[in-house]
Amino acid sequence: MSQAVRTTERQVTGDLYAEVRTFYARQMRRVDALDIEGFAETFTEDGEVLHANGELAKGRQAMVAGMRAALPRYRDIAVRHWFDHLLIEPAGPRDEELRVSYYSLVTRTDRAGVVTFEPTFTVEDVLVRREGRLLTRSRVIHRDGPPAV
Repeated sequence: MSQAVRTTERQVTGDLYAEVRTFYARQMRRVDALDIEGFAETFTEDGEVLHANGELAKGRQAMVAGMRAALPRYRDIAVRHWFDHLLIEPAGPRDEELRVSYYSLVTRTDRAGVVTFEPTFTVEDVLVRREGRLLTRSRVIHRDGPPAV
């Protein structure tokens, strides 16, 4: 199923764009390092992730449990999450809530240095500001595919 590509007409400041990019860089370095608890802490306590396969993880504890169950899949490989083409749209006053859409590519590198690619995804996040820092409140992951004809 293809995912409609969202666009935005609203421009954000360079500082906000850099803050969001830095947030994702830190969040993904945690998950790529298999710092499961640290990754979960980048979400609100009641945050949720709806995976492309329909699996829903609600709350940090559910995220940690799901990631722990998936750890054997990541034995003997280095995983990297690559995000690009971010569209950032403020949804509340003073940039306290942001809707962010982006493309995601995941690579897997084995001990021999062979790189394989996961399918590409379009991701839609809602980020919120709590005590001055960004956290993910919700994430919806759509597996990319050709458009319906």
